[in-house]
Amino acid sequence: MRRTLVSAIFLLLGSMLAFGQSDAVKDARDLHQDRRDIRHDRRDIRHDRRDIRQDERDLNKDRAERNAERRDIRHDEADIAKDRREMREDLRKGDKAHAAKERADIARDRTDINQDRREVRAENRDMGRDRAHINHDRRDIRHDRRDIRHDRRDVRSDRRDLRQDRHDRD
Repeated sequence: MRRTLVSAIFLLLGSMLAFGQSDAVKDARDLHQDRRDIRHDRRDIRHDRRDIRQDERDLNKDRAERNAERRDIRHDEADIAKDRREMREDLRKGDKAHAAKERADIARDRTDINQDRREVRAENRDMGRDRAHINHDRRDIRHDRRDIRHDRRDVRSDRRDLRQDRHDRD
């Protein structure tokens, strides 16, 4: 009876130690996985920041194109003013054929101006949306960085707890 009781105690004690070791191994694996996840999250943030820089470059290119369209509008307005002067001069001279050509030039320049204005408005809308997306991405990065700080703090706490458990067992 005594021998059976002693062997049962050793069996129970051995299984408790085995379960305790497997928990420690599992905790160490979880800790390793958490640290790997943090590294991957930081890598993703670096990639996101690179994407934002590229988006800002694209936005600057769009801004330059919009400014070129505005410049075209100003040139077309100057051309219209010149054509009007020439048309008035032709009408004063009685040259109706040249006046008709100037009217056609004015109409063509007006359609160009209207098309350019539509393009400028569309580019302004697109640039506003792009700016909003960039700001949203920046906000997401800030939140991700905060989450990483919290995860790192949790990992440090888990490492401390794991060390304390090992120390208490020894």
